Amino acid sequence: MVVATSVLLVLAGCGRTEQPDAYGNFEATETVVSAETAGALLWFTPVEGQGVSPGTTLGVIDTTGLALERAQLGAQRTAVGARVSETERQIGVLAVQREIAGRAYARTRRLFAVQAATSQQLDQTERDYRVLGEQIAALRAQRSSVTQDVAASNARVAQIAERITKSRISAPLAGTVLTTYVRAGEYVQAGQPLFRLANLDTLTLRAYVTEPQLAQLKLGQRVQVSVDHGEGGRLAMPGTVTWIASKAEFTPTPVQTRDERADLVYAVKIRVPNQSGVLKIGMPADVALPALARS
Repeated sequence: MVVATSVLLVLAGCGRTEQPDAYGNFEATETVVSAETAGALLWFTPVEGQGVSPGTTLGVIDTTGLALERAQLGAQRTAVGARVSETERQIGVLAVQREIAGRAYARTRRLFAVQAATSQQLDQTERDYRVLGEQIAALRAQRSSVTQDVAASNARVAQIAERITKSRISAPLAGTVLTTYVRAGEYVQAGQPLFRLANLDTLTLRAYVTEPQLAQLKLGQRVQVSVDHGEGGRLAMPGTVTWIASKAEFTPTPVQTRDERADLVYAVKIRVPNQSGVLKIGMPADVALPALARS
């Protein structure tokens, strides 16, 4: 069974009687991984050419300051929580006292109605009852404020925990490290680029075709791509058209087309498997379109 991604090595000396239909260069989707928090790099392991798997931890930013801040906030949160409990207890005590004062006030009003109590006694019991009510209202307002402080502390602790989590530098996807920008021991800022990687298992060839060729191209079409290999040899492999530009552009300076008199060309993208690792970013390649092959 012929493997779809197999390549054909065309040895030097065989000779090519036909010119390619298009030319282009390989590119890959590159991802720049940046620091998500500031601090000194405790360790940093990526090296150029290293293959990484998604989620692999490649470095850690010092979070000692954040850990201390989180501990401090945790202690404050505990203290504030204790204040909430104490306020609840005080409200309970005052509620009992107000219930008793309410009964005393009601009894004094009945006695005053039959002239068995003085107006001073009535005023005193009423004052006691109302003062306790105001004290309870004040404590409830204080409890609400303290509860909000607890919520704010929880949010702050969660925020710091997230920053600590972000101090771990990991690969967002499978790929090969192309470039590193920092070293272990350096101080980095949030948003500072750390390394760049790309998945090189499949590369994209950006080539340019003329308008007559465009009419015979379609998405999903299989084409043949070839690159230099060895001394005078050519390595041919299959590719698939994945994108065709809808707008013409002037011929890019480093790109040639079959019809060199054409001023306007259309860009196309061809996905080419790179399981052998022969293809490199920026490598030039030729394209042969089966529909345009000449006899």
